[in-house]
Amino acid sequence: MTTPVMRQPLDITDTVDWGPITTMVKGQSRTSGKLLHKGPDGQSECGLWICTPGEWECHVTRDELCHFLEGRCTYVHESGDVIEITPDTAAFFPKDWKGVCTVHETVKKVYMIR
Repeated sequence: MTTPVMRQPLDITDTVDWGPITTMVKGQSRTSGKLLHKGPDGQSECGLWICTPGEWECHVTRDELCHFLEGRCTYVHESGDVIEITPDTAAFFPKDWKGVCTVHETVKKVYMIR
């Protein structure tokens, strides 16, 4: 078995267009990325995710760890809790986290979903 490795994720240019965010509130965010690994039956997944500016409703359906590498965005939980994301920020979003995400500058992150 080999270990998937992603070196210098900020320099990766061979990404795949993953389409627009479907829960837009303002703007027209589009996503793209590169999958590093997908587990059996899609149970786990990790890779690089890129999102362009816009505001959208966010519902995290499985636990997700994110390390934001570039860009700026704000997550506002439905309770009112505000998370300001800047480069080199790590955040854990538990399953069923709900709120609004506003991407101010295109965001790049590496992520792990379980």
